[in-house]
Amino acid sequence: MTRAIGYIRVSTDGQADEGVSLDAQRAKLQAFAIAADLDLVAIRSDAGVSAKTLARPGLQAALADLREGRADALVIGKLDRLTRSVRDLGALLEGYFASRFSLLSVADSIDTRTAGGRLVLHVLTSVAQWEREAGGERTRAALLHLREQGVRLGGQALGWRRTADTDGDGRRLWIPVLEEQATAARIRELRGAGLSLRGICQALAHEGRRTKRGGRWQPQTVAQVLSRAA
Repeated sequence: MTRAIGYIRVSTDGQADEGVSLDAQRAKLQAFAIAADLDLVAIRSDAGVSAKTLARPGLQAALADLREGRADALVIGKLDRLTRSVRDLGALLEGYFASRFSLLSVADSIDTRTAGGRLVLHVLTSVAQWEREAGGERTRAALLHLREQGVRLGGQALGWRRTADTDGDGRRLWIPVLEEQATAARIRELRGAGLSLRGICQALAHEGRRTKRGGRWQPQTVAQVLSRAA
């Protein structure tokens, strides 16, 4: 008999009126365990917690039950009780349910102990991977478009300050900070002269030049300035 740990969740008290209260989910898992010949060793729960993150006490306790050998499967009422994030679902599938443990979802008819259930799992994994890759492609395309328009990206780099003023498209404008730009030029000059990152830090300290936040230079900070100029 498969030992299973149950997991139930509600994000708001109002969900009790929608048929997904903790008691309703608990009863559903208990009935399913009998029908599916599962040894339901415990049911972990989260109340008033969103599915936007995996950092939930009940869920982490259920996953710990799996890792520490107290159960071999996780049973849930529906996938959205586990997570609503494709990224998090992919992480769970890869880390727990691809090979080590079984996943059973009552409403979704998923039981990875069967060939059909494993097929559904593979489809879900593929969808999660596609979503990550497609999201990365969309992000790269958007960043490239902004760069082509001359938009500065990221945090405030040495030599520039972001103002409260905006352009015609609502983007905040950047203005040069001449003293910082002189320091950035000095860093490039010292690097061109063959100094190491640590040697540049020492030279800047000797000249009394400070970082953007007014601190002392570190090799990593110097490397960041040089990379922005590349």
